[in-house]
Amino acid sequence: MPRSLFMGRKAFSLENSELRVTVLEEGGHLAEIFDKRAQVNPLWVPHWQSIEPSAYSPALHPEFGAGSDGKLLAGIMGHNLCLDLFGGPSQAEAAAGITAHGEGSVNRNQIAETANGILMAIRLPLAQLLFTRSLELHGHSVRIRETVENLTASDRPIAWTQHVTLAPPFLDPATTEFRASMTRSMVSETDPGESAYLETGAHFESPMAPCLCGGLADLRRMKREAPASGYTAHLADAEREDAFFIAFSPRYNLALGYVWKRADFPWLGIWEENCSRQGSPWNSRTVTRGMEFGVSPFPESRSEMIERGRLFGERTFRWLPALGKLSAEYWVVTQHCNTVPETLERPQA
Repeated sequence: MPRSLFMGRKAFSLENSELRVTVLEEGGHLAEIFDKRAQVNPLWVPHWQSIEPSAYSPALHPEFGAGSDGKLLAGIMGHNLCLDLFGGPSQAEAAAGITAHGEGSVNRNQIAETANGILMAIRLPLAQLLFTRSLELHGHSVRIRETVENLTASDRPIAWTQHVTLAPPFLDPATTEFRASMTRSMVSETDPGESAYLETGAHFESPMAPCLCGGLADLRRMKREAPASGYTAHLADAEREDAFFIAFSPRYNLALGYVWKRADFPWLGIWEENCSRQGSPWNSRTVTRGMEFGVSPFPESRSEMIERGRLFGERTFRWLPALGKLSAEYWVVTQHCNTVPETLERPQA
C-alpha cells in the first residue's frame, strides 16, 4: 500500500490490474476510483487548488470563505463522508467548531494496511464518535465496510451519508446516463445553487421531476443547458433488498455503480451543479452530479433533520444507541459496456 500524493494531498493508494483507488489522509475522501482500461476517474476533482484542511485559515484562504463550509471546500474531493451531520451546522455548532457535513470530512484519518486492503479510522472529538472504514479490491469492484461507534452514554440521532460526486471528463451533461432503484421523490424546498429548474417542494415518482416552467425533467440525465442547479431526494424501492445507482459514460463505455443494503441507507439525494454557483471557489466553472445515499433525504441542519422526522413514511435519520455501534457495507462496481446497465447486483465476495 504505497503512501502517495494526489493533487498535492497526502494520500494512500490501493490497486490491482483493473482499478486504482486513492483515499486522502485528511478528510478521508475517496479521491479516485481509476479504471485502468478506460483510463478515467469518474469522481470529482475540483478545478481549484486543493489544500489539507489542517492548513486552512479564513484569513489566508479567502477564496473558500469564512463560513462553516470553508474548511470542507478547501479539501473536498470525490466521495465525501457526511457524519453525523448532512448539511450545515447550527450557529451554535459552528461556533463550537463543527463544519458543514461534520468533522469527519476534514479531520485526519489513521490509515493502515491489512491482509486484504486498507483500514481507515478516525475519532471525532466534537461529535464523540469513532468511525472506521475498510476497503478491499475484488477485480472490478471495491468492497467498503463502515462502523460508527457512539462514545457517549446517550442514544443519539445521526445523519450518515455517502456523498459521491461525479465530474468531467466522465460526466457530460449531454450524454452521461443514470439509473437508480428509486420510487417516491421530492424536490428540495431550497435550491443548492443559483439556477433552479425544478418545481420547489414538488412530490413525484422517480425519475420524472416537475419543472418550474411546466413539463417534466427526466433525471436519468442532467439538464444539458447551463446554468442549472437542483437537489432531489429519492426513497429506495422497498421491494428490493439492495438499492443502487449507476452512471454510464458513452464516451468511455464505462459504467460506475454503487450498491448497498436498503435497510442501511434508504435515501438517495441527487445534486446537480452545472456552472450555477458564481461565488468563489465555484466561479461558474463547476459541473458535478452528486449521488448521495444515506439515512437522510436532504442536507439540512440537525434540528431540521429531527423535526422532519419522516418523509413518505421513512425515518429521516438513524438512532445510534448509547455506547453502541452501527455498521454498513456497500460496493463500488465498474463495468465496461456499450449501453447503460438497467440494474446492479451486489457482487459476491
